[in-house]
Amino acid sequence: MADNAAGHRSVPHTADLRIEAWAPTREGCIRQAVLGAVESFLDTGSAKSTEAPQTRRRRITADTDADLLVAALEEVIYLLDTTGEAPADVRLSAADGSVEMTLAMVDASTVAQLGAVPKAVSLNDLQLAHGDPGWRCSVTLDV
Repeated sequence: MADNAAGHRSVPHTADLRIEAWAPTREGCIRQAVLGAVESFLDTGSAKSTEAPQTRRRRITADTDADLLVAALEEVIYLLDTTGEAPADVRLSAADGSVEMTLAMVDASTVAQLGAVPKAVSLNDLQLAHGDPGWRCSVTLDV
């Protein structure tokens, strides 16, 4: 699968935010979902390039692949709520049954807000699965 085979999009959903993402790997798919969620409410591309991003590392564990997706998104929401920072980029790698997240954080107050900030991850109609040709996920965020 080529690099351009990874991506994300927002899809219409009544009063909430629905993200669909795809990538060749599970970790890549989760990454795309996180980026899609953040891009729905912040223009992280407008962050000042002179500011070095704060790097945060988190290990997330879960019983299922879908629960890993939820845990990653919940961590982003938690960090935004408690530190005022949001990831401009995120890298994920598998590690001993868990996933290591490396987040390049920016101060959310220094970038343009584009939409409503998610408050929680909904478990309704949650999906993360491997298929042909790669991984796909769908998740709803309460805003």
